Amino acid sequence: MRILAIDTALAACSVACLDQATGAFTYQTDEIGKGHAEYLPTLVDCVMKNAGWANFNSIDRIAVTVGPGSFTGLRVGVAAARGYGLAVQCPVVGLSTLDALIEDALTGFDRTGARSDSLSDRAPVLAALDAKRGQVYLKGSEKGGVFSEPVAISLDDLEARMLGAYQVIGSGVSPLLEHDLIDKTQVLDDRGWPTIQSVAHLGTLADPKQAAKPLYLRPPDAKPQTKARITRR
Repeated sequence: MRILAIDTALAACSVACLDQATGAFTYQTDEIGKGHAEYLPTLVDCVMKNAGWANFNSIDRIAVTVGPGSFTGLRVGVAAARGYGLAVQCPVVGLSTLDALIEDALTGFDRTGARSDSLSDRAPVLAALDAKRGQVYLKGSEKGGVFSEPVAISLDDLEARMLGAYQVIGSGVSPLLEHDLIDKTQVLDDRGWPTIQSVAHLGTLADPKQAAKPLYLRPPDAKPQTKARITRR
């Protein structure tokens, strides 16, 4: 199976081509902050060319991160993945950025994408992303645990809850440390996005019916204008 993996949910723009039959893996990750819509098509073309994939018709599945993350960024990735999938009639599966971060920790993908021993030798792992506005996005690796489902939660609310002995990975490390909700011994990595290696790997395991739709966890920061609104008839 050939998988095209895409991640634009956070500050990085990442694309990978994985050929399971041969084990060939070609990827590129660039930290761009903004401008994913303009950057992504060129990056997809570049990575596919480097992988030796002549066209999209050879792709069997597309995996894309659906959030949580940047409202605009994740929509760019999801829209592009859906468009490519529609063009070649292949499944498009959506993956959580938090799940991909947990995969990084459990399988040993470091922030460069290199694979070594597991970053975590003591489960459970907590993926944490800085959601700004005094909030973090959280999900834990422990099934049935308090954070077994992704949540957006304020740091003030977290102060009244026990984080336990989680090892933490993600950009949420800094605010959690600042609020004394974890200590430095619990920190695995404060990376700002998951590796595209984990996105591609999870894409091979995902149910092909796992829809690619944005996972926001909270409303967008931008609000529609209400002043001087013209009454519709």
